[in-house]
Amino acid sequence: MSLVKPTLNTRYHIDFEWWKQSENDWHVHLRGLLCAEHQQMFADHGVGDMLDFIDPETAEVRPMNGIQQAILSHCARQPEFLTGQTAMVEAVFRVFLANGNSPLSAAELSDRLGRPANIILTTLSGMRVYKGIRPVQE
Repeated sequence: MSLVKPTLNTRYHIDFEWWKQSENDWHVHLRGLLCAEHQQMFADHGVGDMLDFIDPETAEVRPMNGIQQAILSHCARQPEFLTGQTAMVEAVFRVFLANGNSPLSAAELSDRLGRPANIILTTLSGMRVYKGIRPVQE
């Protein structure tokens, strides 16, 4: 943990190491976010299958979990993926999944979610880590 107090401009992301160290199963959680079409598609596939993902903005190729790639390329674009009724921490988590886990600040998350930046900051900067969402270590 950093001793620097986070601000509205502190950038956050999903820390996949947190998921590995905690007893939460990342793949089970991701499967629950798949649309019906992809739930059927992944029913018989291994949960840890990795695929090459090409970032459409940078053309960078990086390995990505197949389920995460399906969420990024299709499921996150469905209207029911993120609604006004989605709980805030879950909404923040889904924003990171939808943007390929590119770091965002509380202010940027506020713009995307229409929720107060100070509430997002207070939630994400507390002692408890929610869904692996942590400040980027720069």
